[in-house]
Amino acid sequence: MADQRTMAELLQAPTEGYGDAIVIPAILAENFELKHGLLNLITSKQFYGFEKEDPHANIRWFNKITSTIKYRDVPNSSIKLMLFPFSIEGAARIWLEKEPPRSILTWEDLVSKFINQFFPPSKTTNLQNEITNFQQHFDESFCEAWDHFKGLLRACPHHGFTELHQLDTFYNALTPTDQDSLNAAAGGNLLTKTPRDDLRIIENKSKVCNSRNKPIVSKVSTNAPSSSTPHFPEITALADAVKAMLAQKSSPPASVKAVEGICVTCGGSHPYHQWLATDGNFFSEYQDNIQGYVSAVAVNYNKGNTRYRPKSVANQI
Repeated sequence: MADQRTMAELLQAPTEGYGDAIVIPAILAENFELKHGLLNLITSKQFYGFEKEDPHANIRWFNKITSTIKYRDVPNSSIKLMLFPFSIEGAARIWLEKEPPRSILTWEDLVSKFINQFFPPSKTTNLQNEITNFQQHFDESFCEAWDHFKGLLRACPHHGFTELHQLDTFYNALTPTDQDSLNAAAGGNLLTKTPRDDLRIIENKSKVCNSRNKPIVSKVSTNAPSSSTPHFPEITALADAVKAMLAQKSSPPASVKAVEGICVTCGGSHPYHQWLATDGNFFSEYQDNIQGYVSAVAVNYNKGNTRYRPKSVANQI
């Protein structure tokens, strides 16, 4: 029988072939409905398919969220299949839309295709090489190195390395100091224990990080004193006092309040400011005394006598 459709009908775009790739099994439960709050939770952390993103971490997070959802007479796998398209965006959504219609029948099928798409074999090879060639960094403590190594293992769950291979790789990557410390924690030799016991020892040791194994880096002040002179507050205050007195000598105060007629420096019967103006040789001698005081204090400080004070100069001061 000849096709009786008009040319307009024949030229219309086809309306078939738009079926979703994911096939959701029939749900027999009555009044089943996904709440908007649940959809908002799923869309709050979407996977875009960027190179730095970890598809394994996305699946773990998705499983954790959906495992808390329970509906009577509704399989959890069906809920996962329904919600997964809401958890992806960007390149990941484009990938799913390009999958053939009705080609994903189970949750396992979906996970397999998703991981193979965004975790290609080349990425697996690179991570396996990183695990094999792992080395403790010079600025890493034991617990930091262990966390670093476990992070590489988590980033590639299908690395294929046995527990024995993992422990052997990690031990050989440690510094000699951490190796000796680990052997001591094992009672002398880590090889005398089973892999399960060694793993427990490593986990226990990592919980008690030894901060002395990590170098301490401190900032060096540009105004730091010379190596021959120790820097402590007394000398700094003394130097400031000398500078202030020198400034007073070069520029006498405009007005001096006469409180008493006895000089507080030499004990003479004249005001203090007159003594400053008349005795010009004092400051050179005073500076020499101060320099000697500082040198004497520095020598005794280096010898461990931090309380030493030259009596004659200290009395003058």
